[in-house]
Amino acid sequence: MIEVGILILALFSYVFWDKGYRKNHGIQIPPGFEETKEATIDPKTGKRLRVYFNPATGARFYYEEVNPKNI
Repeated sequence: MIEVGILILALFSYVFWDKGYRKNHGIQIPPGFEETKEATIDPKTGKRLRVYFNPATGARFYYEEVNPKNI
């Protein structure tokens, strides 16, 4: 029974994390976001994403780099 609960929790966690991540990325940087040195490769699309941070809200935005700089 515990294993089923852990599996359900893991599935819900993944679904909610994925939605939060997907809604916070794109090709137009919103106002108030500052570039960070952090970058990642999206495992689903293979695109390089630069992380931007909004110090007022603590939100992160993943900018899809068209011509990526060296990391």
